[in-house]
Amino acid sequence: MHPDLTIETLQAEAAAFAERESNHDEPSLFGVTDGKAVGTYLEHKFQEVLGASYTYEEGSSAKGIDFPDLNVDMKVTSIKQPQSSSPFKSARQKVYGLGYSLLIFVYQKTDNEKARTARLDILHTIFVDASRTADYQTTRGIREIMERDGNSDDLVAFMGDRNLPIDDIDAAALAEELLRVPPLLGYLTISNALQWRLQYKRVIERAGTVDGLLRVS
Repeated sequence: MHPDLTIETLQAEAAAFAERESNHDEPSLFGVTDGKAVGTYLEHKFQEVLGASYTYEEGSSAKGIDFPDLNVDMKVTSIKQPQSSSPFKSARQKVYGLGYSLLIFVYQKTDNEKARTARLDILHTIFVDASRTADYQTTRGIREIMERDGNSDDLVAFMGDRNLPIDDIDAAALAEELLRVPPLLGYLTISNALQWRLQYKRVIERAGTVDGLLRVS
């Protein structure tokens, strides 16, 4: 029996995986420019490493995240444009967070023309706790309104200005909830779309300096 995977062992294995992968030459990725294909390669390879040593529940499209029993989703993104998509559930995710933590691998890909291999140098491996996965500008704005003795009307107006995908009734209910339970400051940039577009530049910049943003490697 393999030991159960934990958040701590997931982070430790991610750090070791990033170091190994950064020194690995991969023929199958030579000439590949599709970021989704690169992401799938890394995600599957990391899952294989974990599966050989640990017991855990693997994610599926139905469950929506890669490690459902740990409440963690894995993201792989290029340093050129560090971003990815996430299923849209509700506008509350912009305010209170996605509802799960993120393990993010940020890579830089280079091709060796002579050897016809590719190398993925994993520049950053970052763990974002679920409590920090809300939108930075939205949560910062809400917190500033509340520090200036703002009320529910101010919060509803702010949500409208930020184009939160929410109707008037739900916005009023969310405003009352925010007055009772102010949000923590999030560090993602979340763009409205059919799926949330998550952008990670601020996470990369702040990792290791803020509680809930761990620089794994």
